[in-house]
Amino acid sequence: MASELNILLRKIEEKLEWGESAAWQGRDFDMLNERILDETGVSLSASTLRRVWGKVAYQHLPSATTLDTLSKFAGYASWRAFQRSLIVEVAGVKTEPELSTPTVSNKAYGTKPWWAAIVIIVAGLLSWAGIKKLSKPDEPAVYRFSSKAVVRDIPNSVIFQYDASASVSDSVFIQQSWDEQTRSVVDKNQHTFTSIYYEPGFYQAKLLVGRKVVQEHPVLVASNGWLGLINNKPVPVYLAASEFLQKDKLQLAVSDIIHKDMTMQPKPPVVKYYNVGNFTPVPLSNFHYSTKVKHEYKEGAAACQRSYVLLITDKSPIAIPLSAKGCVSELFLRGPEDKVSGKHADLSGFGVDFTDWVQVSCKSDGGKLLFLINDKPAYSLPLPQKPVHIVGLGYVFFGTGAVKGVRLSTHDKLVFEAF
Repeated sequence: MASELNILLRKIEEKLEWGESAAWQGRDFDMLNERILDETGVSLSASTLRRVWGKVAYQHLPSATTLDTLSKFAGYASWRAFQRSLIVEVAGVKTEPELSTPTVSNKAYGTKPWWAAIVIIVAGLLSWAGIKKLSKPDEPAVYRFSSKAVVRDIPNSVIFQYDASASVSDSVFIQQSWDEQTRSVVDKNQHTFTSIYYEPGFYQAKLLVGRKVVQEHPVLVASNGWLGLINNKPVPVYLAASEFLQKDKLQLAVSDIIHKDMTMQPKPPVVKYYNVGNFTPVPLSNFHYSTKVKHEYKEGAAACQRSYVLLITDKSPIAIPLSAKGCVSELFLRGPEDKVSGKHADLSGFGVDFTDWVQVSCKSDGGKLLFLINDKPAYSLPLPQKPVHIVGLGYVFFGTGAVKGVRLSTHDKLVFEAF
């Protein structure tokens, strides 16, 4: 189990992109506790996580709950599902991925000469190699994968049509997006599967055979105008327009959150606003976007006032982070092709004073993506070489917040405006 657990921990480290775990500090395990709780609904204490990563001497193996939760966070249904993923499935026969040195048993080979035993072993290895080669997924061209949304609203069911009958493996999956936790097993001999999307966005749905993506295509899940919600697992708490949509701004009061029997402490709620698929796509190569935001809750665990302004594109979303000035180490900037951690880069330009409205701007200029906070340059990233288009907008507040002054233009022509 120890080697399997080490592999799982490495997968989690790769997902987090926080650098070598040997350099993690106490705060990192507190953050990991929060991330795991957000994504799995299970809380693994920071002390448990430190024991699992070997920061604290401990002689016992992790509990089944701990193993299952870590596996789910890494993108697997359970610890057993993760263990099964480490086994090579060859034409329905399970073989350990690493071959141990063959041994010759007198019982198995009787009085056959030693060279006969070697011939049998070599033949077996060649047979295994041949089966493994045959078990490789067929060329993507032999698979079919398409989809259609049922409505233009949230939540929204998407009907997938697929043909994976050419697969030599029964391990066929449909995954809603980049997130492996949205992966579902499907019958390779069937052709229809439906999934429900609880938040709008631009997703790359995937058809997988084993661990290999054999087909994928984009799925635009649009909102019907502005959408407001509060994070909740497994289904968000959707807001009525009257609760957050005002004439001159988006805003959700703390009293309205409490009225829904949701607590503000010890962990603040995550409030989100979206507008996706309601304007002509804007090329990232020539655009200007600006908005004003204000985080409106900073009590207790919300002291950092973490917030994100999102540009949802037909590739990866652009996430512009904001926080109180003293919390910039915890920020994470995401561009169309780059991810920047406040642990390893100077993101102090995104530290703000939320006692007043904060102006957030983003634009393309000379092959660069420029981020400005209150009209001051905060950071820049290279623009992608391939065409990328903005298809929606989003806002995330750890606590609650307000939005106004939304402007999006291209070639000096206004495409979208609100408040």
